[in-house]
Amino acid sequence: MAGTERILTLRFLAEPKDVNFGGKVHGGAAMKWIDLAAYGCAAAWSGKYCITAYVGGMRFVKPVLVGSMVEVEAQVIYTGRTSMHLRIEVRAGDPTTTEKQLTTHCIAIMVAVDENGTPVEVPEWIPTTEHDRELRESAIRLMDMRTKISKEMASQQSL
Repeated sequence: MAGTERILTLRFLAEPKDVNFGGKVHGGAAMKWIDLAAYGCAAAWSGKYCITAYVGGMRFVKPVLVGSMVEVEAQVIYTGRTSMHLRIEVRAGDPTTTEKQLTTHCIAIMVAVDENGTPVEVPEWIPTTEHDRELRESAIRLMDMRTKISKEMASQQSL
């Protein structure tokens, strides 16, 4: 049911096909995982097909080793009229233990659309805990920063 599932975790082993020239998992593979988790979380929350509108603030904290157990967690932290802002964290570690370390994190914005690709409304997420309120406020601050960055990038195009 839409508006009830706001956290999704994907779990899988990092495969040899994901390796880069340095012997670690390629950053592009992590970006794909992030997009998959963001889609799954947004689709579950909205009950609609969703498209990626933005992924930013991506930080690669440490490499993922081939054979690691990977967990990609996506969490709705803010909803607009048709958009959902998600906090994404990638963690990885030895599959024989439960310990996982943060490897990558970012913010993704997904938009719910109808069969014609037109944005449609999503259920509002209302924070209920202090931690959730902090996440929502962080999302709002990040929106303000993205606006400033977009303006600066637009000014560079005319140079």
